Amino acid sequence: MRWQNERRSDNVEDRRGRGAAGGLALGGGGLVIVLLIALFTGVDPGQLLNQLGLDSTNPAPTATQGAAPPANDEMSQFVAVVLAQTEDVWKSEFQRFGRQYEDPQLTLFTDRVESACGLANAAVGPFYCPEDRHVYIDLSFYELLRQRLGAPGDFAQAYVIAHEVGHHVQNLLGVTDKVHAMKSRLSASEYNRLSVRLELQADFYAGVWAHHTQRDKGVLEPGDVEEAMAAAEAIGDDRLQKQSQGYVVPDAFTHGTSEQRQRWFMRGYETGDMREGDTFSAEVL
Repeated sequence: MRWQNERRSDNVEDRRGRGAAGGLALGGGGLVIVLLIALFTGVDPGQLLNQLGLDSTNPAPTATQGAAPPANDEMSQFVAVVLAQTEDVWKSEFQRFGRQYEDPQLTLFTDRVESACGLANAAVGPFYCPEDRHVYIDLSFYELLRQRLGAPGDFAQAYVIAHEVGHHVQNLLGVTDKVHAMKSRLSASEYNRLSVRLELQADFYAGVWAHHTQRDKGVLEPGDVEEAMAAAEAIGDDRLQKQSQGYVVPDAFTHGTSEQRQRWFMRGYETGDMREGDTFSAEVL
């Protein structure tokens, strides 16, 4: 992915190295974020740590507040470029439909972070908080994606950011509130199925971002789309459950299967039309 000469967003806040003392860490591998898979799938975190070759009783030393990476290091610059690309795409797309896009903020953190949605540690992985309209990322997640889940590459990393910004798009459109309002009226398995549709739509919006960024800037290189596909496959509910516990429980899916995540991303990438991403009306996901 060619990104070095692209515009950087001003909406990135770097809080790395400011985590509260006693926060969990995973040493150089950033492996505490393996717990996010347990949150995605409902599996026992200990089983997952063992599956990935870690000691579930002592996965990593407990860390105190660490030193922050150098300001404007390459990784933070990459994040700022991808965020700027999402800003450009969604401002244009919202204008096409007579709406105004409001940029989200993106916060880089280490170990744990305070958000309007509460205190979160790295175990939740990259997330979007609709209450403060922030995307939060502990960049050690990318080490897990690359080293443990077999999804390397800068475009795979960009896909993760674009997916979380997709949740911001949903929030601005009122989709998030509608889904959350139904939680008290549904069983756990019914709400999980609704959550899958929400997540697949965010994957679709990530594909829309990729479509327009490539059309307008030509930043993709051979193999980039395959990197995004590898990332979508790596974090599919079915694959993660199969790896961690040896069998699949569809009622526990919250993000969609590998095939679904790949297919909805590609639908967004191929059409570039946000109107084509109504996962809530789709009879077959």
